[in-house]
Amino acid sequence: MHSIVLIGMPGCGKSTVGRRLSELLDIPFLDTDDVIQARSGQKLQTMIDAEGIDRFLEWEADAVCSLAPQRAVIATGGSVVYRERAMRHLHALGTVVYIQVSFEEIERRIHNLSSRGIALREGQTLRALYDERIPLYEAQADVTVCTDAMSAQVAAQEIIRRAGLL
Repeated sequence: MHSIVLIGMPGCGKSTVGRRLSELLDIPFLDTDDVIQARSGQKLQTMIDAEGIDRFLEWEADAVCSLAPQRAVIATGGSVVYRERAMRHLHALGTVVYIQVSFEEIERRIHNLSSRGIALREGQTLRALYDERIPLYEAQADVTVCTDAMSAQVAAQEIIRRAGLL
């Protein structure tokens, strides 16, 4: 088996569902946000505030392209879809799964928009970001799983089923 790569909006559950998938499949879990922060020694929001979104997206792509697991569950940052080289690398590592969640659910889950480390441009609303990214996630997904009404456990099981992992 190869790696499972999770993409989707901030707040969709990539890290939470990813940890559950990791446990169910008994393979390592990697969170690319953690990789970026470990490499830079800074929080995501600090990086975005200090250097801007475009520079952050390059750091994110560099971090993603440095990954070489044989088998892992990889939770990516929501902005990974903006860099084609990062997505090419993730596709080479395994199956890309888009965790689809409605805007209303994302809005309900995200309470710390200004400090969460979201690549949100000046004046851009969460809704505008959502509308901009959805076509990108859809275009990159090998598998799409809508998880609006699912617990992390059920979402992980559905990803396993839909990706043909068991």
